[in-house]
Amino acid sequence: MLRILVSIIVSYSFLFSLELQRPKVYKEHIEIKNWFMSEKLDGIRAYWNTKELLTRKGKKIHVPKEFLKNFPNFELDGELWTKRNDFENIQSIVMDKTPSKDWKEITYNIFEVPKQKGNFSQRLEIAKKWFERHHNKQVTIIPQIKVKDKEHLNRLLQEIISKKGEGLIVKNPNKSYHTGRSSHILKVKEAQDMEGEVIGINISEKTKVLKSLKVKLENGIVFNLGTGFTKKQRINPPKIGEIVTFKYYGFTKYKKPKFASFLRVRKD
Repeated sequence: MLRILVSIIVSYSFLFSLELQRPKVYKEHIEIKNWFMSEKLDGIRAYWNTKELLTRKGKKIHVPKEFLKNFPNFELDGELWTKRNDFENIQSIVMDKTPSKDWKEITYNIFEVPKQKGNFSQRLEIAKKWFERHHNKQVTIIPQIKVKDKEHLNRLLQEIISKKGEGLIVKNPNKSYHTGRSSHILKVKEAQDMEGEVIGINISEKTKVLKSLKVKLENGIVFNLGTGFTKKQRINPPKIGEIVTFKYYGFTKYKKPKFASFLRVRKD
């Protein structure tokens, strides 16, 4: 009964996520010349609603008062981040209900100024000018680079991956602000990632540790996730009702993720 209740609560939280911009996956045939590209930071997405920071699921982020110094009376969208390949540390700091001194490591990296008029550059300029006048050393605007061609895109992608970065976001700079999943915003990665809800745990009869997780995707597809776990995670696996992130390389003909490998439990 408890497991069913947890599952209902998690599904209910999906229902009330914030309506944000969401990227589609970049494909080689898409023309992105003169679009803007920037590094896709692997942190916790945070939406400033003019009063508080919220996760993409609409949960309040408990932030030290000084972190929000000089935040504006207009909305912002960005990433709470420290450095590359540091997600677990970021998540532990950001999702703690009692803000710790470790928040000094966190920066707020702005990639969009929602609900403002103008094209992408004009919207970012609003935030840039605000923080030039109202300084906050933990806030930055993510640098945007104009794409010369696909070779230019691939060079930057390989450079970021070589430094243990996640990938790129490319964006059509001429579009007005909009929400939802869009073909005008694309994520560029060697492997893609996705999330799903744990609805079952398969334990090996022989070893008595985790064999695989039964994972349900948002579209209802169910599959077994069996790779990517550490020895410690196989002894103490994710719980039913938790949301897990995994990487994958395309889909099977049955629309299940191919070569899926566990990455982490999401807390945001």
